Amino acid sequence: MDNEKSRMSRREAVKRAVLGLGLGAVTMSASATGLAAGRSGEPATLLAGGATTLRDLSDRLAAAPRRRDFKTVPMILTSPDQWDSEALNEVLRYSGGPKQVWDNTDLESPWLNLMRNAMNAQIWAFRHPNFLAVSATHGSAHLALYDDHIWKKYDFAKLTKGKQKTNTFILEPADAHANPVDFNNPDGVFSPHDNSIVVLQKRGAIFLACHNAIWELTMGLHAKGNNPDHLTHAQMAAEFTNHLIPGVVLTPGIAGTLPELELAGFQYAK
Repeated sequence: MDNEKSRMSRREAVKRAVLGLGLGAVTMSASATGLAAGRSGEPATLLAGGATTLRDLSDRLAAAPRRRDFKTVPMILTSPDQWDSEALNEVLRYSGGPKQVWDNTDLESPWLNLMRNAMNAQIWAFRHPNFLAVSATHGSAHLALYDDHIWKKYDFAKLTKGKQKTNTFILEPADAHANPVDFNNPDGVFSPHDNSIVVLQKRGAIFLACHNAIWELTMGLHAKGNNPDHLTHAQMAAEFTNHLIPGVVLTPGIAGTLPELELAGFQYAK
């Protein structure tokens, strides 16, 4: 029995040593998850070894409330209870680093690929496991932050001119289930095959949503009569807000939030 315990201890010691070198690990968290007016957002589970500060942030974000029960929303948000203020404050207060914010505006650009490449280089080339990548998402890229219900109901395929019939940006490719310890696997979880919002979220990336993008998109749909339930503009904007994908952090407006991120030490990337 003692020999068996000794062997188990040695195996555990080797395992921890390997993970500590930054070869990557799957880190599971006991934080609760959900998609409602209360708790919302899954903790990251594909963090590199040594990413203790990023893991703590991920757990706090998973526990931070996301209000998704709006009936109406105004054009300009004026109260913190109208956006994900607790979650956004956690991002602004992040003590790890380096910290990079990507100004993502074009759905058809290689935005997810660029974020993934930045994360890979920072983690394994420069040995910064606590590197935080944030997507300041607006413009047409914001379409990727709505769930399938909104995509189908408002026929987003037309908005993308048929190039995107569904929200493929939130799919989890089969490669995402490859062994994360083999970080150099060209078909693995850190490869170009996994340019997915869901996979990047599991690696600790954060996607910020823009209230102004919601308001302006719904204004256009409302004006064109794309309004199956005959909602007011304020009601439609609320519906879109309520159907942001899990884990997203709603801001009162990306253009106005970018200066806050830069003041907090985030490096701007476009």
